[in-house]
Amino acid sequence: MTSLNEIEGRLALITGASSGIGAACARRLAKRGVHLALTYSTNLDGMRTVENDIKAQNRSLRISIHQVDVGVPDQINHMFQEIQEIHKQTPDILLSNAGYGKRIPQIWDISLEEFDYTINVNLRASFILVKGVVERMKKQRWGRIVFMSSIAGYGGGINGCHYAASKAGMTGMMKNLSTRLAEYNISVNDVAPAMIGETGMIPSAQAIPEVAAGIPLGRLGTPEEVANVVEMCVQTGYLTGQSVLLAGGLK
Repeated sequence: MTSLNEIEGRLALITGASSGIGAACARRLAKRGVHLALTYSTNLDGMRTVENDIKAQNRSLRISIHQVDVGVPDQINHMFQEIQEIHKQTPDILLSNAGYGKRIPQIWDISLEEFDYTINVNLRASFILVKGVVERMKKQRWGRIVFMSSIAGYGGGINGCHYAASKAGMTGMMKNLSTRLAEYNISVNDVAPAMIGETGMIPSAQAIPEVAAGIPLGRLGTPEEVANVVEMCVQTGYLTGQSVLLAGGLK
């Protein structure tokens, strides 16, 4: 039974891995001997830093980097072609982490274009990514899928209804997929953080001080703490259909 949760030698696709949560998850899985396909949108320098740091620790790992706007389906499809060429397979593990969330609290200020782009990046991309990995997972009867959701999917959050809808949709899709894919030993979960510092959306507690002050623990979370939960999801095949709220005591 131990082999069911062995991840060494597997291939993980992590979107949005040039900094923050994605970078922390890439470093964490690399320590477990997982090969990596990592995506970035614009931050090539950050992506190269993550790649070089991991290679310095373990030269035996295969690591590929791919520039992708996950809001554009053709770019996702091209990425899968590149992964197949480089790694000779599609991923065994998917972490759909790349996200977008412009803070626009009032609905009358949210344009239709802003709503559509948020849904496309945060929700539609996860759907397309799963379609790109699920056939291999089914065939080998092993797979791990983790979505990066948000506390906003539970309580509305502060960014706006467009963001809350996109994240709530991820959790709904996760719950449905977990029931459909369980027979193939494919687990599907999401991690739903509250405020995490050192990310593109929230660089520090000073960015939105009133929010940090309202968290019972009195601080923002760290990317490494999110990586702890992602690692647990990837290594625990019996965990499926769950949304893990990582929120410092917020409800």
